[in-house]
Amino acid sequence: MQHLIVTYGLIAIFVLMAAESACIPVPSEVTMLLGGALAAGAVSGPHPGLVSVIAAGTLGNVAGSYLAWLAGRYAGRPALHRWGRFILLRPSEIDRAQAWFVRRGAYSVFWARLLPGIRTFISLPAGIAGMPPIRFGLYTIAGCLPWTAALAIVGYAIGANWQTAEEAMRGPSYAIGGAAVLAIIATVVVVVRRRRRSESMKLVAHHAPADD
Repeated sequence: MQHLIVTYGLIAIFVLMAAESACIPVPSEVTMLLGGALAAGAVSGPHPGLVSVIAAGTLGNVAGSYLAWLAGRYAGRPALHRWGRFILLRPSEIDRAQAWFVRRGAYSVFWARLLPGIRTFISLPAGIAGMPPIRFGLYTIAGCLPWTAALAIVGYAIGANWQTAEEAMRGPSYAIGGAAVLAIIATVVVVVRRRRRSESMKLVAHHAPADD
């Protein structure tokens, strides 16, 4: 896996991230951390830009998610239970993702992208439930982007020590998701406050008495 990324760069990042979202057990932590290290020039191989690494990882996630969505939509849960073992997809993982989707609805497609384990399989129940493809894609992009960006930025920052970070993150990966969620919330709060302040200033200016 590391050899593929070091040799093929962005293409390998796209394919591996697509495989992860298509329910094939490929750890995104390894892919994106090493991708970030490549962008920093800290390891041998091609040196793509950090933005390109994030874009390749996100697009790969989206492509793989649509493959899983199609499998859920047109194969259905019974077929996935029967044939999923051939791609190392256990029935318990399908059931877990299904329960998550049922409890949280369509928004689970976004939130699950920030959680290890669930993020890989959430597209299946979305397809089974017949979630509209455009809405599914928007939630998928919104959830995949902060995850891939956070990992790539960490890999870029620590460079050649990316593998040490990957080993350390096996337990606390939820912290990455939590940090991404907080960043999203903070961004939304800032944007909303600025918009309200701008509207208030316009309202005050509109009602201000004109000079004689």
